[in-house]
Amino acid sequence: MSAATRDAGEIAVAFSRVLRGAGIAVPTSSTIAFGEALTATGLGDRDVTYWAGRATLVRKPEDHEVYDRAFRVFWDHDAGATGETVEDEVIHLTLAVDDDSADEDDQPAEAEPSDDPVIELRFSATEVLRRKDFADYTAEELAEAQQLMGRLRLIGSPRRSLRLTAADFRTDRPDLRRTVREAMRAGGEPVRRHFRRPSTRNRRLVLLLDVSGSMEPYARALIRFVHAAVAGRQKVEAFALGTRLTRLTRELSSRDPDEALRRAGDRMADYGGGTRLGDGLGIFNDEWGQRGMARGAIVVILSDGWDRGDPEVLGEQMQRLHRVAHKVVWVNPLKVTPGYAPLARGMAAALPHVDAFVEGHSIEAIDELAHVISAP
Repeated sequence: MSAATRDAGEIAVAFSRVLRGAGIAVPTSSTIAFGEALTATGLGDRDVTYWAGRATLVRKPEDHEVYDRAFRVFWDHDAGATGETVEDEVIHLTLAVDDDSADEDDQPAEAEPSDDPVIELRFSATEVLRRKDFADYTAEELAEAQQLMGRLRLIGSPRRSLRLTAADFRTDRPDLRRTVREAMRAGGEPVRRHFRRPSTRNRRLVLLLDVSGSMEPYARALIRFVHAAVAGRQKVEAFALGTRLTRLTRELSSRDPDEALRRAGDRMADYGGGTRLGDGLGIFNDEWGQRGMARGAIVVILSDGWDRGDPEVLGEQMQRLHRVAHKVVWVNPLKVTPGYAPLARGMAAALPHVDAFVEGHSIEAIDELAHVISAP
């Protein structure tokens, strides 16, 4: 990616955020189109830039006036796109930060009345936290992230069960018990026949979290995601992958996050050490996976792919796992890094046996992971 393309993309994202703060709905596709337009036209001509943004970012005629004001604020005052200055109109830019923890009755003090046009940009602290990289979290933000992750609903894709359930339509499986019971209420006449159909069950979810030293900036947040998954639904199994494999399902089943994380920390003696992903997956396959835990399940591996072991062993164990699992998802927090390529030997060996390779650096990325897990 050239420097010009990168600069155009960054400017397009920044200006789109200003428009969203001013109340204009700007979808991601429009931001991408604006970035491509800036790459093609350059940033030298103010009028061309203005019309490129208006054509790609504004969809409603009533938003044109707000767009004009935001454009003058962003490009003339901030970006300095031209040497012109706006002397006929004073525009005040107000930044308001929404405090999600504040009471609804606590209203901010009203500003002094003014005839000058004002653009108010509002930012939600929660929305900022959703996009923030886990590696940059403070202790307070980790605690808040725990609450946000607790709201996620991880539902595995449904699978057909051997058990039968009542059907609302005719099938080839009559329900004799319900038919006879209703017939007895009607004097022995089978007024209505009932049928059964196969039921569905959600697939088991297995989470394998890399707790090695290279993952430490992300593991402290991802362990909270694993706890939210275990405590929030049934049929979730959790393991820690380091120099050995540690099962954490029982420790993380507590509804109390502090207690669950304390118990899990006591179990993970190799936290922050080295990692042998291939050996750990081999133990999982031998002791749990192929005995039934991974059969037809959704297996999620949360790791950056850095492995001290033999990559051939990792590739072999990933192949074994892929044969029995319904879906294998690899979550790599480093995938969001610009120019990232899976060059680590472990990551390169594992990718051929992965069904989905996704990011895992933020709450927003974890939310996307939830959609991948629930997809059939």
